[in-house]
Amino acid sequence: MSGRAQLMWDEAVTGYDFGPEHPMDPVRLALTRSLVGALGLDREVETVAARPAGESTLRLVHREDYIDAVKAASAEPGAADGSYGLGTVDDPAFAGMHEVSALIAGQSVGAAEAVWRGDALHAVNFTGGLHHAMPGAASGFCVYNDAALAIARLLELGAERVAYVDVDVHHGDGVQAAFWEDPRVLTVSLHEHPRTLFPQTGWPEETGADCAEGSAVNVALPAGTGDAGWVRAFHAVVPELLAEFRPQVLVTQHGADTHFEDPLAHLAVSLDAQRAVQVACHDFAHEYAGGRWVALGGGGYAVVEVVPRSWAHLVGIAAGRPVEPETVIPEGWRQEVYARTRQLGPMRMTDGRWPVSWASWEAGYDPADRVDQAVRAARRAVFPLRGLLP
Repeated sequence: MSGRAQLMWDEAVTGYDFGPEHPMDPVRLALTRSLVGALGLDREVETVAARPAGESTLRLVHREDYIDAVKAASAEPGAADGSYGLGTVDDPAFAGMHEVSALIAGQSVGAAEAVWRGDALHAVNFTGGLHHAMPGAASGFCVYNDAALAIARLLELGAERVAYVDVDVHHGDGVQAAFWEDPRVLTVSLHEHPRTLFPQTGWPEETGADCAEGSAVNVALPAGTGDAGWVRAFHAVVPELLAEFRPQVLVTQHGADTHFEDPLAHLAVSLDAQRAVQVACHDFAHEYAGGRWVALGGGGYAVVEVVPRSWAHLVGIAAGRPVEPETVIPEGWRQEVYARTRQLGPMRMTDGRWPVSWASWEAGYDPADRVDQAVRAARRAVFPLRGLLP
């Protein structure tokens, strides 16, 4: 197996553009790729542009009538009327929508294929992680669910156990729905509580269908959760589940919208805590999945200050050359930021909170602490179903 990491990238992915007023500005993708280059990380990875996902691949997750609806809206955006979730405020139709959505999906599928076949040990598609798209509908800025498609492709290639860990601030509802009845896939989502954030799902009681009980895990964290609580919750749930499940591949989703500067959510996580969890996911891939790791992007709407730094860290970790938090960001990249956005870019690859400190779950828990209550609820709901102590 090659030790080299792959970075999935095609400039055309920046055509995933819902319009100038939409929070999912594709400049976040362009600036991330540019920062990866400015930091020299592109010399540490093999950059690959995979083919767009074809219709037979899309049908691994999505209904044929929905794919047809996306194609129709892509060809005639003005005719999209909200059916199938297309033409809505969250998911406006735009020309070429099918083609660019299939291209992003193709990068995640290509990443999964490369890792499964041994062409790479790790593969990153930060343009992916569009985890809200449902089999028959667009949702939450997501048209095709590239994360679910990557997992479905792994199963098609012969994988028997795939673990999916989602640390986006929003519940990974589309991936959970796609594999609700499939015990071969373990989905774990840490997210802001559904009482306070879209998509209002991801309660701890959601544990999978009767035929796959314990295959869905949801840690619903209270608004305001910061670094210590977020990292503690992650480590209190994820490693024990992975050790029991023994995945052959680990797929992770790294939405950057947990950050305290994100305008669409209410967690208070720093870039440094995001980096700490990225490092942990890398380590878990080696400890529990033979090193096979597919890492995806996701949400993130602080498109200058947060997203490029968070995902550049992800690329560096996957490449085996982690970027030190105190690294000064090259001035050329900051000039590009200003030219593109008229905003001032960040100075360093840290929020000044490294190293992140957190208390281990094994050291005991506080029954009055709301984060600990969320962890307890998740463990009580799922761990006994998997033969683990809650």
